[in-house]
Amino acid sequence: MRYRFIGDTVLTVPFLRNLRRSEPDAFIAWMVAPGSSDVVKGIPYVNEMIYWDPVTIHADSRGTHRTLSAKMAFIKELRGKHFDKVYVLKRSLSSAIIAWLSGARQRIGFETEGRGFLLTRRVPYRHDRHEVENFLDVLRVDGVNVEDDFLEIWTTAQEEERAGRVLADAGLAESRQLAMIHPFSAVPERGWPLENFAELAFRLCRDAGCRPVIVGGIGDIETFKKVKPLFGERTLDLVGKCTLRETMALLKRCALFVGNDSGIMHLAAAAGTPLVALFGPQSPVKFGPWSQRAKVIYKGMPCSPCRQKFFTECEPSARMRPACMEAISVEEVFQESVTVAGLPARA
Repeated sequence: MRYRFIGDTVLTVPFLRNLRRSEPDAFIAWMVAPGSSDVVKGIPYVNEMIYWDPVTIHADSRGTHRTLSAKMAFIKELRGKHFDKVYVLKRSLSSAIIAWLSGARQRIGFETEGRGFLLTRRVPYRHDRHEVENFLDVLRVDGVNVEDDFLEIWTTAQEEERAGRVLADAGLAESRQLAMIHPFSAVPERGWPLENFAELAFRLCRDAGCRPVIVGGIGDIETFKKVKPLFGERTLDLVGKCTLRETMALLKRCALFVGNDSGIMHLAAAAGTPLVALFGPQSPVKFGPWSQRAKVIYKGMPCSPCRQKFFTECEPSARMRPACMEAISVEEVFQESVTVAGLPARA
């Protein structure tokens, strides 16, 4: 059980790969949110996806299990599958209750939110470890051998072809130095200022020979329209123009990714794309990019990480950003970008 959020979904893949290796003949089902599950289509370690979709504030919630009767029907269906074991990688009390109601005799998960009595094997959750490591600790406690921890994503030949066509239509088919930039954040205060991303795009184009490619969702279109002129004519605007799966295929063609703490950042790490991730209010210890080809820029101020109650505990800048994000300079991001990607940079 691990549902909600693109990043969390991608970070679960090493857990499932090691579980499948240990139990090659088991029937493994993954309880996941319908929206975030798009990023793991094609995963070879799972026999079935079980979609759990109650009403939440999260963007990927469609509210399929909105009513009490819908929830009860879901539990009935879950019990009818007669699972032997449930791994509860969510830390909420409600997820442990669902695991208990499933009828599975073995229920292994984190001992959080006072829910230990619902589990048959309890695992300490550590805030000083990355989420991938915490997930794998659940396997270790259950006696499963963990051999590796790398991320993976899978794209189809059709998706790869569509990504190539997008670039060809923009005259970038032969370019080998695409720099994908994702300048958006679900919580704007957690993001680096858009003006800084525009200046970075200019520097990557002028001084490193890159072609900047801006990606984002449909909900980011209006925000980007306001600042698009700052990015210049050499920047390719793909905001709201590619599906999430097409963006995944595009990531595999890029020499560099730069972005805020987001689900797209985790997809870049899974694609093996060299990346620079910008963190401020949230610590990268638990949710930083899980990749050997990544660089995190994080100032680690005395107030960081914070409770993100903007701006009751810190003063905003003129651009309505906290000091931890304003402290990250364009020059620093540019230098880290060319270094991590191995790009030639003009002196």
